[in-house]
Amino acid sequence: MAVEPARLDTYREVITPEGVALHLPAAGPAPRAVAWAIDLAVRLTLLFLLGMVLGLLGRMGQGIYLIFLFLLYWGYPIVLEAFWNGQTIGKKALGLRVVAADGAPVGWLAAVIRNLLRTVDMLPFGYAAGLVAGLADPHGRRLGDMVAGTLVVHVPPRIEHRPAPINAVYAPPLPLQPDEQAAIVAFGERAPLLTAARQAELADIAAPLTQAQGQPGVLRLYGMANWLLGRR
Repeated sequence: MAVEPARLDTYREVITPEGVALHLPAAGPAPRAVAWAIDLAVRLTLLFLLGMVLGLLGRMGQGIYLIFLFLLYWGYPIVLEAFWNGQTIGKKALGLRVVAADGAPVGWLAAVIRNLLRTVDMLPFGYAAGLVAGLADPHGRRLGDMVAGTLVVHVPPRIEHRPAPINAVYAPPLPLQPDEQAAIVAFGERAPLLTAARQAELADIAAPLTQAQGQPGVLRLYGMANWLLGRR
């Protein structure tokens, strides 16, 4: 499946036990680097604010600050990815998410492994090992992802389906199979989000059923969707 070359992203196909093919849009190095930079800025900001407050406590404040430094460096990505559906603040901003290699939600163990192995990905400096691994891997995984069995993917945009217009009801002239009924109902829900030209293009495919093309065919499909949904 083709994707935008500038994003350097690919799709990973996973077959579920039910035989359904899932296409996971793997994120390339560029969006992941931006998300990492955002997370770094968040952590530095928190450390700066903590430093201002804890600096008033003298040596005890310094000790507490070192504890928070450790927790923010290691705990920040692990806790957020495990509890926040595989996302940190940076990943959320970039529309990314960490998932298991089979598309399932990432678990605690995987989140711990992939983040602890950042120390390896950083070698010899500047995430060089992780960058080389990400460029070499067809799904953009760094070493930590390979060991943990995880994948960083783009979160697909949520599409709010609109119901078919209720000003037309048209009974199908022929008995329809369940998959045909589902296709017509799906058209009625999703077509309002498409351009008129795209609606007509899809409706022309069903011309043998609707006995109409163009806008009349679109209206008949809407009418059939309403009929199948019980809008008499």
